[in-house]
Amino acid sequence: MAKENIYSNSDLEKNIASTWGESVLSFQDLTFWYHENKPILKEANSNIRRGQKLTLMGQNGAGKSTLFSIITGENKAVEGRVVIGNDLKISLAKQAIPHEKWDLTVREFLEEAFTEKVYDIDKKAEKVFEIIDLRPIHKTKDIKTKKDEAQLLLNKEIKDLSGGQKGKLLIAQALINEPDILLLDEPTNNLDKEGVKLLTKFMKEYSGTAIVISHDENFLNSFTHGILYINTQNQKLEQYVGNYFKAVDEIKRQIEREKRENAQLEKKIQENKDKVNFFAHKGGKMRKLAAKLKDEYEEMEDNMVDERKEDRTIRKFNIGINDEEKDKMGGIIMEIDRVNILKYGESLDVDIKNIELRKGDKLQIIGPNGIGKTTLLERIAKRKAIGVNIKDGINIGYYRQDFATLDFNETAYNELAKASKKLDDHNLRSTAAGFLLGGKELATKVGNLSEGQKGLLMFAYLTLLEPGILIFDEPTNHINFRHIPIIAEAIKNYEGVVLMVSHVNNFVRQVGITNTLDLGNLSKE
Repeated sequence: MAKENIYSNSDLEKNIASTWGESVLSFQDLTFWYHENKPILKEANSNIRRGQKLTLMGQNGAGKSTLFSIITGENKAVEGRVVIGNDLKISLAKQAIPHEKWDLTVREFLEEAFTEKVYDIDKKAEKVFEIIDLRPIHKTKDIKTKKDEAQLLLNKEIKDLSGGQKGKLLIAQALINEPDILLLDEPTNNLDKEGVKLLTKFMKEYSGTAIVISHDENFLNSFTHGILYINTQNQKLEQYVGNYFKAVDEIKRQIEREKRENAQLEKKIQENKDKVNFFAHKGGKMRKLAAKLKDEYEEMEDNMVDERKEDRTIRKFNIGINDEEKDKMGGIIMEIDRVNILKYGESLDVDIKNIELRKGDKLQIIGPNGIGKTTLLERIAKRKAIGVNIKDGINIGYYRQDFATLDFNETAYNELAKASKKLDDHNLRSTAAGFLLGGKELATKVGNLSEGQKGLLMFAYLTLLEPGILIFDEPTNHINFRHIPIIAEAIKNYEGVVLMVSHVNNFVRQVGITNTLDLGNLSKE
């Protein structure tokens, strides 16, 4: 068995204690699994102190969101325990609002942050809306004050909010009960540039303890004091001190040290094995020497450190077009001459200059939050959009930002199987492996995958589907930044028609957009 590799040593702990003071959250021999033979955490230990703001890091599927669920009590430790300071409040902003809550009003959703009835929820909401700039997108003339704006939002149902508003609402729910420990799971995913700027300002000024999961490196580097790292090789927790970039560099240096030390040990082990093989066939003292050398190399094998691998990157891939549709890809594939938008809270059909999309065209749809971008994509995907004509016989692959096209109760394998007209087990598993989805993930229900894994599952699904039209609604949300250039290249090389909504400008530049439809300009007409 390999030796444990724990870098959060007593000297580091003393240094942290002298800087930050008393412990507010600690993990003591924490063990957790969904399946006993696949532990996520194993006898993990760590201490988090008052005022610390940490990044929670680990490979996709390492268990970052799961650790949050253990802290909040949603999941219980199999062994060990989580110790929380007396009378401390913990709040979690999850990555997405579950669909079963979309019929709640904003007020009802915020009330769920409290264990007891709160009678000044509107006043608290108004305050937190101001912090994160959560406002109604469409206002009538009688909405004149911030209190009026808050009331308008509080009475809205969640399903009527834009993606950006839903993202801010998740953060609002986490902040409204003024937590001592704040947990944020990918908080910038649905925020535009201004939203990220406001959240960054808040996190810099926040005086409590925070643990944040995010792929936005600049956001993290602006306020974090270190990294809490889930080591998937030994299922331990490790803590590194310093700003985000400094701590990441330390992790990389540690990985290189492990590799060098293991390489030296492997060389010595092989030398001893060669000697054992030579001396074992000799008699007397030589045989005893062989036994001694064998004991030595076995001890060295025990002393080898389990090497960690940095986040793996998905393989380069192409999304093709199936043979049945290739012959139909000539001429105009999609034509748009009218779109539906929201203006002053009302749905309007607006005539536009005719857009004709042919093979290889890529249309970006832009506009402010709440204008109706996601709704337009959904209607086009369902072939129910007024003013949009799609060529017969052309299949549509639709990537929804909330993954609602997937059946969360099915296994990942069964969902991918739906994409193929004829099931080819080898091709399915090979494609999934390219997106870091192995046998363990394929046997897992979609709802139990991490958000990042759901995103990669969708790309695997589209690859197997081979449609003539691809529709993407914020495809970089939840995706590890290492994968994004590969995904952008695949979309750029795709020969069918692409429709896309994305707030990540660098990604949009990489995919090779050929047309743009600005719904915001239409709302001004």
